[in-house]
Amino acid sequence: MAAEYSFDIVSKLNLAEVENALNQARKEVQTRFDFKGGNPAIELQEKSILLSAGSKLTLQNLLDVVQAKLTKRNVSLKFFDVGEEKPTSKGALKQTLEFKEGITKEEAKRLVELIKKNGLKVKTQIQDERLRVTSKVKDDLQKVIQIAKDNEGAFPFQFVNYN
Repeated sequence: MAAEYSFDIVSKLNLAEVENALNQARKEVQTRFDFKGGNPAIELQEKSILLSAGSKLTLQNLLDVVQAKLTKRNVSLKFFDVGEEKPTSKGALKQTLEFKEGITKEEAKRLVELIKKNGLKVKTQIQDERLRVTSKVKDDLQKVIQIAKDNEGAFPFQFVNYN
């Protein structure tokens, strides 16, 4: 029997890069004049980033700085759901950026449909928050990767465990 080759399509956030981006954003906030007196804060939580500031304009500028730093560190903004601005008990405003990780069942099914539509001889299997693709022909797997890259949807993804 011929060997089977496979890889997984996953959507995983690189927390080290997120932390680096937030550290760069904090440094920029400390040096910029428009943030003086606005009490801006950037806090990394378990599954989100919490931004707080004294005014709506300062909070919006803080969000812009954080998003710019994330983009500069090659962290896709598709990993984040930006929450609404909410007032705090001290009269400031806060906003949360929730992390989105993993491939949903709907997105996995959409990818499977795209793969099947192209008539490639590959097997797909949805496993929790990942999609396993197997084939006896490595070239078919390369074509699947290209199809997936060309049709990147509402989430960013990576290709792992290629063997």
